[in-house]
Amino acid sequence: MELDLAGMHQLVAEQGIDAETLDGALAEALRMAYLKTPHAAKHARVVIDNRAGSFTVWARDETRQEPTEDDPHPMPELGEEYDDTPKDFGRLAAATARQVIGQLFRSAEDEKIFGAFSGQKGRLITGVVQQDVNDTNNVHVSVGDVEALLPRREQVPGERYKHGERLRVYVVNVARGLKGPEIIVSRSHPELVRRLFEREVPELVSGAVSIMAIAREAGARSKIAVRANADGVNPKGALIGPGGARVRAVMENLGPEKIDIVDWSADPATFVAAALSPAVATEVNVISEKNKTAIAFIHDDQLSLAIGKEGQNARLSAKLTGWKIGIESAEAHAKALQEAAAKQPAEPSDDANTSAKEPSTPEATSPAPTPSSENEAR
Repeated sequence: MELDLAGMHQLVAEQGIDAETLDGALAEALRMAYLKTPHAAKHARVVIDNRAGSFTVWARDETRQEPTEDDPHPMPELGEEYDDTPKDFGRLAAATARQVIGQLFRSAEDEKIFGAFSGQKGRLITGVVQQDVNDTNNVHVSVGDVEALLPRREQVPGERYKHGERLRVYVVNVARGLKGPEIIVSRSHPELVRRLFEREVPELVSGAVSIMAIAREAGARSKIAVRANADGVNPKGALIGPGGARVRAVMENLGPEKIDIVDWSADPATFVAAALSPAVATEVNVISEKNKTAIAFIHDDQLSLAIGKEGQNARLSAKLTGWKIGIESAEAHAKALQEAAAKQPAEPSDDANTSAKEPSTPEATSPAPTPSSENEAR
């Protein structure tokens, strides 16, 4: 059966597909098409002759074997191969070839897209919002010729995405899906904040400043812990920028979300105290380093500030540090310490202890009364 193999080879070569890939896919597709024809043999293979521009279906029939005591269920024996190419196979073969080429083109395009975006995982990209009426739960973001998916779980609560709007997103994952490459992006991921700051702060790129931890409640508030890796560098000032320009540029990409920048410390108590900013902790007691629990003491007039609206500040501080933080009144703590000290009995002085413990000796006893003194006593 003849096919225009030369034309097909030239067509797929323009898409970067080699002839062997086409021949292998075409032979398997023709074999599957042959098995669907009436009276087709169960065992068949397709041989493609590139020189002649033709293909042949070679089939083999099964011959049942008689069972024996040693082999009660013998495998059937295959006979000699013979040419079983259907005479009216031309139209079906041509349709099969078109399907194979189309599939190869789609696979090649998918591989190209996957290869281009596999290195983009964990990075910040800019796309254009494309609404899909058939997929109202997700937002489609066009990045060049590729469409990324912004699922509802990765969206910021309350954020609205308008068709045609340019949007910066964080690439969460790039994978092969049933319909080709799946590029999942996010607007709520904490790393989005890091990547936005890296665009604005040269010290982060150079390594002079590091972001050590990020805690985020997307759309509401983020806390960032930073440290300096070089002498003379103010890490908080580097992220804030002159007149707050750098942090303001990041916030423009995050909408109404607020950003707190605190100093990171290897000392848990110091780090916990800094994380509770803008509240000022008078003291932080580490209860258990193993369980990572600590208590921060805050002045009464700043307790609500330390806890935050609906516990947000305390919650973000715990997430940022990785510690369970209890917040208590500094005044109540000081009063409790005073009461505890007052309840303790006063310790006797050293002289009193010595006299109480020292045994009586003849030299220490009072002298015997004189006669005159006895008369006076009488």
